[in-house]
Amino acid sequence: MEKTYNPEQIESKYRSLWEGENLFSSDLNSTSPNAYCIMLPPPNVTGSLHMGHAFQHTIMDILTRYHRGKGEQTLWQPGTDHAGIATQMVVERQLAAKDITRHDVGREKFIEKIWDWKEQSGGTITSQMRRMGASVDWEKERFTMDDGLSNAVKKVFIQLHKEGLIYRGKRLVNWDPVLHTAVSDLEVISTEEQGSLWHMRYPITDTDEVMVVATTRPETMLGDSAVAVHPDDERYAHLVGKTINLPLTDRKIPIIADDYVDMDFGTGCVKITPAHDFNDYEMGQRHNLEVINILTDDAKINDTVKSTYTGMDRFVARKQIVKDLDEQGLLEKIDPHKLMVPRGDRSNAVIEPYLTDQWFVKVAPLAQPAIDAVKKGEIRFIPENWDKTYYNWMENIEDWCISRQIWWGHRIPAWYDENGNIFVADSLEEAQKQAGEGVTLRQDEDVLDTWFSSALWPFSTLGWPEKTPDLARFYPTDVLVTGFDIIFFWVARMIMFGLKFTGEVPFKDIYITGLIKDGQGQKMSKSKGNVLDPIDLIDGISLEDLLKKRTQGMMQPKMAEKIKKQTKKEFSDGIPAFGTDALRFTFAALASFGRDIKFDLKRVEGYRNFCNKLWNASRFVLMKLEGETIDTNAKLSTADEWILSRLQGTKTKVEKHLKDYRLDLMSQELYEFVWGDYCDWYLELSKPLLADEKTKAGTQATLIKVLNEMVTLLHPIIPFITEEIFEQCNTILDKDNQSLITQAYPQVESQLISEQSEMEIKWLQTFILGIRQIRGEMNIPPNKPLNCFVQNFNKTDEVYLNKYINILNTLSKMATIDKLATNNEAPESATALVGEMKILIPLAGLIDKEQEAARLNKEIEKLEKQKMVSEGKLNNKKFVSSAPEAIVNTEKERLASAESAITDLSEQLKKIGNL
Repeated sequence: MEKTYNPEQIESKYRSLWEGENLFSSDLNSTSPNAYCIMLPPPNVTGSLHMGHAFQHTIMDILTRYHRGKGEQTLWQPGTDHAGIATQMVVERQLAAKDITRHDVGREKFIEKIWDWKEQSGGTITSQMRRMGASVDWEKERFTMDDGLSNAVKKVFIQLHKEGLIYRGKRLVNWDPVLHTAVSDLEVISTEEQGSLWHMRYPITDTDEVMVVATTRPETMLGDSAVAVHPDDERYAHLVGKTINLPLTDRKIPIIADDYVDMDFGTGCVKITPAHDFNDYEMGQRHNLEVINILTDDAKINDTVKSTYTGMDRFVARKQIVKDLDEQGLLEKIDPHKLMVPRGDRSNAVIEPYLTDQWFVKVAPLAQPAIDAVKKGEIRFIPENWDKTYYNWMENIEDWCISRQIWWGHRIPAWYDENGNIFVADSLEEAQKQAGEGVTLRQDEDVLDTWFSSALWPFSTLGWPEKTPDLARFYPTDVLVTGFDIIFFWVARMIMFGLKFTGEVPFKDIYITGLIKDGQGQKMSKSKGNVLDPIDLIDGISLEDLLKKRTQGMMQPKMAEKIKKQTKKEFSDGIPAFGTDALRFTFAALASFGRDIKFDLKRVEGYRNFCNKLWNASRFVLMKLEGETIDTNAKLSTADEWILSRLQGTKTKVEKHLKDYRLDLMSQELYEFVWGDYCDWYLELSKPLLADEKTKAGTQATLIKVLNEMVTLLHPIIPFITEEIFEQCNTILDKDNQSLITQAYPQVESQLISEQSEMEIKWLQTFILGIRQIRGEMNIPPNKPLNCFVQNFNKTDEVYLNKYINILNTLSKMATIDKLATNNEAPESATALVGEMKILIPLAGLIDKEQEAARLNKEIEKLEKQKMVSEGKLNNKKFVSSAPEAIVNTEKERLASAESAITDLSEQLKKIGNL
């Protein structure tokens, strides 16, 4: 083995080997009676790997590699989503750079350009997945616009339409006035912004009274259909049923009563604009109010209201309307007001509730079977508390708007004749047959929401509607790994469509992961400048390049400077190269059931150190065994039996944690076994055993067996380094080179479980740790030979002392170990306990009591100052209330650490004084 662990070299080697030999193929273990399948949530074809992807992909890969190692026929199905709006925007920007629009080139040519872009630039995220070691079956990679998947989409649309579950109607939707399309709730980002609350005076017809209404969108008053009050509000009871002269228009609108109104908020009067507010729309339906759309597709005032504002942009019209109301004495007041403003995640335009013709799925009939599937336990959420979120949404579900006014996507298979009659069919020829000869038809211009095709993903990727072998073998799939933010948009819809079109649930388990946040617990976002790129963590990045990356395209200089300052503080030397395995181990260790997961770079550094430790340990073992003949039947020492027994316990726990999806506990178990049991203890115990001809052969066999199984257990988490070590082990064992990815996952060997050996080595460890603790507390150099007495020992202690005297002398650097009768007075000593037995280390000549006391007092004084600083901050109410929670918690931890250290050092000082 190379002296130094080089992740880059190893990763490149095995990426090529695995894919070149098609070792991720689902055809492996095809004769197995068991199959296992995970569907990759298809990332956008325009996307690049972010921390959430890398986290979830690591989880899926661990599960996939584990089940492959269990001998199951395993399919991790990859693919990408066509990302309708995002992809269209990319290509439209390319055209705009040449002063061309999509309308200039036409729909057909524009779609061709998108396919060209996809072939040239649409594979970024899949290449990054390869960097992460994702063992998906690349031969079966799918794209939501593939012919097979497109045919499945058409079949589903046509069938649902025939059954009356898809219809076209005029409804209120989220409208992006820049992109000119309806968008889903997931594509709307609501942010708190500073605005105003305008209080307007509405005159009551034929009276001198007015009603004061408040709004954050004055321009929508042009579409008001009523003013509502609460039916129990005595202030306005006499006005219900009367009308209002709507200012700036020639319309009269009714005053209605509805218990939706909060009589304690504002004036208790609410203007109702059914065409431009979702809640108002519902009230309008209840009271049969007129629905008046006042906007054009690009959010200008239309000619419906026949006013002087026609043609004005909505925000220009707002200013003019406020001015006109003020001039007419109808503006009561303007208050500053913070509000949540909905913006399109792609365009950043303020989204409008907009009344328009769209296609909808009538979801309620599909929802009940999907609710029942979870309640019956056919599908389980992990953690299980997410089922409540699922039920809440499903039981209050509304019809789903599935049409989008763009060109890239699955075009809706519907045609219209000149009279507006609709013919739904899978081709123009079929539509023509329905319409009759000679009837001129035009196809609907809209495409389907990308979530529609994604809802079919678990079965369309396997060949449905054809009865393919893959569909029969891998459906229903085993687990879906995804985030809580798309339980509604994707998870629920896959369940509904899976049950509807296959008669079975699409997956048995839904593992909902937490959200990766930065070290301060803040959500990662480009606007905050705290995004981490997984590839930068693998390869490393200089501070200069990181600053450029985080501020690229940022329009606000002050914000850019703030981000630069924070980045320099956090990454003064840039980000070092950690390698893929260290990053993967970090993700595995973070895979708890928490909703929010703090990502700390120090964790990655710790797991890089773990990889180095594993590398160096493996190199030590292989160097010791090079040129040796391994006798697998050799007699074993107690230490050999102990490590083999500990290994079986580790296997048992790892299997349980995998079954429970507790990858954090699995990684912790393996970390502790490798670092603690194997490296810190067994390798040290092996040194004197290898030097003794009686124990050498057994220890050699045990060293290589445990190392082999250890890297196999670790392989799902850290596949690259373990492959390299496994290959080196094969060389020592003179075996043909086989890939670790094809090896069986280690099974528990119950005959190797040994309570006796574990008890004996536990005694030995306690003895050695006692000596080490005394050295540490008394500041005695680790290599200085010590004289030792033992007192109050029993027969078992005597047996173990005689049996392990050589190991104790070697590992504890003991000069002598003498037995002291219980009634004999011990010399001035530091003590430790092994059960009831006392370990006594005479300190005469070992330490200078005065010098050591002075050292301890100096440490305590330093800690007391640190404690005072922390207490001062935490006693400052302004600091506690205004500082970020993460900073406050860090200060609390710092205080607790100082207090604990002071207690420990004070105890040591007390011991010195008693000597």
